[in-house]
Amino acid sequence: MGKLHAAIDDDLRAWIGAQRMFFVATAPSGDGGHVNCSPKGGDPLVVLGPHEVAWLDRVGSGIETIAHLRQNGRICVMLCAFEGAPRIVRLHGRGEVVTKQHARFAELRARFPGRELGTRSIVRVDVTRIGDSCGFGVPLYRHEGGRDQMGKWCDKKGAAGIDSYVREKNGLSIDGLPGFPD
Repeated sequence: MGKLHAAIDDDLRAWIGAQRMFFVATAPSGDGGHVNCSPKGGDPLVVLGPHEVAWLDRVGSGIETIAHLRQNGRICVMLCAFEGAPRIVRLHGRGEVVTKQHARFAELRARFPGRELGTRSIVRVDVTRIGDSCGFGVPLYRHEGGRDQMGKWCDKKGAAGIDSYVREKNGLSIDGLPGFPD
């Protein structure tokens, strides 16, 4: 039986901080369009407050999450325990795309360690529902380490090359919704 939490407390914050991977699900409004589920890892999901989380949005081949959030804001973030006790946590809420031009970007960016090159934006979520379930069906996996391809790709492209890539590849979602640039 699942459990609902009133807020992200210190124990849940610590558990979220220990997870190396999470998944993000969004969908466009209406009956059409494609539901999207994206794996995230390498950068942490940061708990900003009892009802607020965020992560770095890195450059990629798709722009579905950003396009869906800009259209309707609906989002679900799911974390699974792949090591230790079985557990699944889902954070439902309303997401916001915080671009480099946004007043809060520098403040939020300071919460994340690591490289700047390749960061498109920060995704911030106002969490409205926190569900916790057993995760008995989630298999055990061992973390072997991070991948270095993204950093190497960004270094090779450089800032101007990344900006060009984002303009060319991230302008529209697969359903034709606006992505980047603003």
